[in-house]
Amino acid sequence: MKRIFFLLATVLTTGSVLSQEISDAVRYAQDNISGSARYRAMGGAFGALGGDLSSLNNNPAGSAIFTTTQVGVTLSSYNVRNQSDYFGTRTSETDNAFDLNQAGGVYVLYNEDAKSDWKKFAFALNYENVNNLDNTRYTQGVSPNSVEGYFTSFANMNGGVPLNILQDFYYEELNYADAQAFLGYQAFVINPVENSPTNSSYVSNVPAGGNYYQEYSYVTTGYNGRANFNVSAQYKDNLFFGLSLNSHFTDFRMSSSFYESNTNNTNDGLQRLRFNNDLYTYGSGFSFQLGMIAKITSEWRAGLAYESPTWYRLNDEVSQSISSVRAEDGVDLTAVVDPNVTIIYETYKLQTPGKWTGSLAYIFGKSGLLSLDYSLKDYRNITFRPESDFARANRALEDVMEMAGELRIGGEYRIKNVSLRAGYRNEQSPYKNGNTIGDLNAFSGGFGYNFGNTRLDLSYTHARRDYNQPMYSAGFVNAPAIRETSNNISLGLVFEL
Repeated sequence: MKRIFFLLATVLTTGSVLSQEISDAVRYAQDNISGSARYRAMGGAFGALGGDLSSLNNNPAGSAIFTTTQVGVTLSSYNVRNQSDYFGTRTSETDNAFDLNQAGGVYVLYNEDAKSDWKKFAFALNYENVNNLDNTRYTQGVSPNSVEGYFTSFANMNGGVPLNILQDFYYEELNYADAQAFLGYQAFVINPVENSPTNSSYVSNVPAGGNYYQEYSYVTTGYNGRANFNVSAQYKDNLFFGLSLNSHFTDFRMSSSFYESNTNNTNDGLQRLRFNNDLYTYGSGFSFQLGMIAKITSEWRAGLAYESPTWYRLNDEVSQSISSVRAEDGVDLTAVVDPNVTIIYETYKLQTPGKWTGSLAYIFGKSGLLSLDYSLKDYRNITFRPESDFARANRALEDVMEMAGELRIGGEYRIKNVSLRAGYRNEQSPYKNGNTIGDLNAFSGGFGYNFGNTRLDLSYTHARRDYNQPMYSAGFVNAPAIRETSNNISLGLVFEL
């Protein structure tokens, strides 16, 4: 059974913590198109339309468009395929998941005072699985770079870790940066420099010359969920206003395993190693939304909405182990470093960026509609707190992130009781280089059938995005080229009460 230790956040100033890397911050800052089947089929372009429970994701005034009280539920099937290219070797992995994606209801209350300009009020409660985090990536190939650079970089950071710390302390007594150096030293991946005047310099024990066979598996599970508490109102015949208070919660688990073997046929030094990491992140957050929709004419509608940053309180639990085989004088020696502990770090805060959304829609009477949303989000505003503890990570975020736009287009055409739908979504990369995470492109379609007081909706979404994210945050910057392709089928039921 693993032992558990608590580590205060104040010790993290000397190095980045596994879960507080840039890519992990982006995980909570990016949105995904989730929600009802109708919403998905139309690419999420509902900011000026409203009238759908998932439209509250875009504009909280959307609940005031409802004319009757409704409840809805959506089930979704997910399929994600990751194709990896690592120094010319291609691999692929596929994940499938099925869950309750959306459930909620809206209560519409008409004002009985005929003289009042406030025509009706709406109150809505909606839950959505904002992001399904089940994902598997597998990479293999022959690299010119060894993972030893990861351990060497931490060992030599800030003038180097004193040798006595790596020899005399326990893993659980160290901050994250020193703990990485400890694992590398104890597994004979790195060696101290002999006769070093400071006794805190280290070099690789991996034979030079390139040609390192490597395998990397990365498996994640979990979700980001959101509960939306909404109130809205209709003013006269053409203005709609809304406010939403959102409760966020996340549960994320990651397990990675890195294997490397030296193919240089040398009789000395490190021959092979396996490095394992496990991360569990959980917590909750809060955000709010303000929005309005205006009926400009009987055909045209416009919307404007603001979503505040989400203020998260997160917790990390980390466990690691490493094993290696080295050759000394022609004899293979094994080292296994398994502290058998789970480090629980003190709760920290993460602030994601706010978002502005402008929307426009054209209604073709009762026969159909076209809708467009455009959102802006400045990812440079992602902030870890306390800022004094995470100054280094926050500076890095400001350096590599940028403002990104998102375009959503949707349409619907009705033929008696049948509605045909289609949508498109493009989300720009949040990175300045546009390469670490590429642009997302998604196409969707679906249909609905209205039985009277009940509507059945079905949608299909196909999305693609490229990734070039390094396996580790320091010293070893190899990044497999990943193409992630996702397919989603959603089935929804809506009941008028």
